[in-house]
Amino acid sequence: MLPTGPWTLTSSSNGLNQILKIGRSNLYCGALFPRVRPTPLSPLLTVVSTVIGIRHSFWSCATSSPDQGYSIDEPQFIHYGARQESAMRLQESPASQVNQRIPTISATPRSFLAVILSFACVLSLGIELPASAANPASAKDKKPKNDPALKGLPITELSPDEAILHALNRLAYGPRPGEVERIRQMGLAKWVEQQLNPNSIDDRALDARLADYPTLRMSTAKLIDEYPQPKPAEKQAEKRAQAQAQQEQRRSDAAAEKVARDVQGTQGAVAGGGDGEAVQQNTANAKQEMSDAPALMKQEQPEGNPATKGVGKRDVLGGADPNNVPRAIADDSKRPQRVVAELGMAKVTRAIYSERQLQQVMDDFWFNHFNVFAGKGEDRYYITSYERDVIQPHAFGKFKDLVTATAKSPAMLFYLDNFLSADPRAAQRQAAERAARQQWRRGRFGWPAPPRPVGNPQAKKNERGLNENYGRELMELHTLGVDGGYTQKDVTEVARCFTGWTIEKPRQYADFKFDDRLHDPDAKYVLGKKIHAGGMKDGEQVIDLLVHHPSTARFISTKLARRFVSDNPPPALINRMVETFQSSDGDIKSVLHIMIWSPEFWSRESYRAKIKTPFELVVSAVRALGTDVDTPLPLVQWVGRIGEPLYQCQPPTGYSDKADAWVNTGALLNRLNYSLALAGNKMRGARTDVASLLGVDSSADPKAALDRAVQVFLGGQAGPTTVETLEKQLDNPQVLQAKLDDAHKQVDLGVVAGLVLGAPEFQRH
Repeated sequence: MLPTGPWTLTSSSNGLNQILKIGRSNLYCGALFPRVRPTPLSPLLTVVSTVIGIRHSFWSCATSSPDQGYSIDEPQFIHYGARQESAMRLQESPASQVNQRIPTISATPRSFLAVILSFACVLSLGIELPASAANPASAKDKKPKNDPALKGLPITELSPDEAILHALNRLAYGPRPGEVERIRQMGLAKWVEQQLNPNSIDDRALDARLADYPTLRMSTAKLIDEYPQPKPAEKQAEKRAQAQAQQEQRRSDAAAEKVARDVQGTQGAVAGGGDGEAVQQNTANAKQEMSDAPALMKQEQPEGNPATKGVGKRDVLGGADPNNVPRAIADDSKRPQRVVAELGMAKVTRAIYSERQLQQVMDDFWFNHFNVFAGKGEDRYYITSYERDVIQPHAFGKFKDLVTATAKSPAMLFYLDNFLSADPRAAQRQAAERAARQQWRRGRFGWPAPPRPVGNPQAKKNERGLNENYGRELMELHTLGVDGGYTQKDVTEVARCFTGWTIEKPRQYADFKFDDRLHDPDAKYVLGKKIHAGGMKDGEQVIDLLVHHPSTARFISTKLARRFVSDNPPPALINRMVETFQSSDGDIKSVLHIMIWSPEFWSRESYRAKIKTPFELVVSAVRALGTDVDTPLPLVQWVGRIGEPLYQCQPPTGYSDKADAWVNTGALLNRLNYSLALAGNKMRGARTDVASLLGVDSSADPKAALDRAVQVFLGGQAGPTTVETLEKQLDNPQVLQAKLDDAHKQVDLGVVAGLVLGAPEFQRH
């Protein structure tokens, strides 16, 4: 390779050595034009450069040191179409040495050899250079030349189809049938820009589907009025009815088990064997059949998830039987459970059918970031407004506006108990004010002083005090992060700033209210800054301080990169996102733009590097199959069964966005069972036409059906272990079905599709 620093041609000996090096680098056009492909002007330019090289080869310097002389810097180039011009700068040695040199001309055998090698450089012209020589970047690091699908994107190792799939899996909830080709025709860059500007996308078809859920458009006051909490007597009656139903179910199960044992014993006797042997044989056969089955009946409960502790199987969104409609949310039900159920059904419907896919992904991201738990008291009524009026409008806006909106939301105030937080001295101040008013009235009218009231211990116990829950979570989870550099003293001071931020009539219309009587009026110090704006502005000043803190920019950027790029995002990408966050005053769309248009986002390392959450899996499978969903409640219940009941995460951390939270044996079996149920049309309210995707002809050939399913659902990319495992299932009785009059066994395309959707490759995105 040619040297990249300055080239020094001093004496004839040094000039020869340099020309020898240049001669070995004849992949380039001439001695002084590195990394340039030959052009029609290259011979002329090389002749000129060679003459200059000869001149300096013969130039000897009468100095004390043979290594002193002229130096030639690496040339700079200006390219105009096919024309290339060079500029050489001859820089003399330091001034102290110039006067000591007297240039003379002399010829030596080495100089003549230098001339020959210089002309050899000219003769080397005209050799066609390989494409990789013109650019040292590896060919695999470049996107296909002139591919319209990738026009405008950063350089990527991914093929056009891989890039489109990657975008649909990260910026959306997976591809629908035909969507890859549609985006290819449209251009991926244009699709991404549309997603970053959701208001430019027509989504009226989704609005028509959401019209089935009236609670989404109700105010909090109307929800409380129309879906009241059941009275205590009704609760007791419901519990007794549930207990009676459970007892009847246990009796029915016991009777069925006895009948099954009797049938097995009869079958064993007819076969000529003893009862014990028949039962053992039947049990062994059943175990063998279960081991060969595609796991549809091998149901296991997922391992305990701390985030959903207390959410039972009978909960509407916590994993109830997807094929049963809970009585609490029947169409004519006016119970509060229906409010949360419609939230879950609407969330699934948006994720499946919305054209504003990135909007839905960001809504889910921010709700999880500012998590509230629907199972806590009145929050079941507040979450509808919280998601509609707080999260969705600010998903692409300024981060400060989003934090402020959540801080004033009744859902957050109730969830983290800040609506109860008050200055501990507030009760004393109010008592003193009342006493002063009474004293004023007595002094004016001459009334006698009223008797001193006897202290009420219970009233003193119920007095409000300072609650630090919101102050702690605001810094640890919402802004700075756990390593944000704050102390317990800062937590207390922030809590003091938010005293008086409460809810007006929580069980009626539940609006935000600032109560100055409950606020701590004294000065506070947060992260070394004095907070003394007074009243509600104390809390607003704290929000402004926290959202502009460098730790917040890094915490939010890291969390976004972890959600969209990988569990361990590249530090260089995070640094650029942090700079954008700070320079744009926390503009979320700008940070997303920097992340999406980064080479790291489109790298091979990021491709299928994330594990789908249960919600992502359920929705992406529906979209991949093109399933028509009339009743999304079973899908909501499947999300809960796999381990992520919607709106039911108890801790304020929200659900994890890392793989280790979702990978366990029980959850993986539930994922496979869900895929088999959905693709096999065994789910209430969902219709799937697998034959239209795989082709009717593929039902006659198991291998062809499997190959087609891998191509449709996995983009033709399945590992050898996955392919081998799937091929073994092709001989399974559940895959091959035959009637008595069938000459050949037919393939159950639903089972084949379900198995592929349960493969590890589909669990990643």
